[in-house]
Amino acid sequence: MRRLVLILLLLAGLGAWAEAPRVLILKATAYTSSPHETDRTPYITATGARTRLGIIAVSRDLLKTDLPYGSLVRLVDLGRWQDGADAGRYDPLFENLLFVVEDTMNKRKRQQIDIWFPDRSLALRFGVRRVEVIVVRRGRGP
Repeated sequence: MRRLVLILLLLAGLGAWAEAPRVLILKATAYTSSPHETDRTPYITATGARTRLGIIAVSRDLLKTDLPYGSLVRLVDLGRWQDGADAGRYDPLFENLLFVVEDTMNKRKRQQIDIWFPDRSLALRFGVRRVEVIVVRRGRGP
């Protein structure tokens, strides 16, 4: 009986561990619906969704492994890519948003996300940053 209780407790613990969110530290850039930054349909993502705040594109390597289309993530700003300076600057924008993977980056990009912004000046100010990506849901599953 003791052994059964121990096994059940162990299995319950593994179940909780398996449900823990996956966290990735990635390079992040920004894009807009400007025709020179996208293809011939600048307001439509690779999945057919319309661009809006909360849409991200991912590099194809991540799309195949960690972040398939429909994945929901939270973002934490870890600062500029080069030196980590200015960490947290974009957290007020990120904190109430659940981002969804609906777009794909150019095939030359690896281990990177691209965050959609409504205007070019904001996207340029964002620059290249390091972000913590907390996977809330992988893919379009339940």
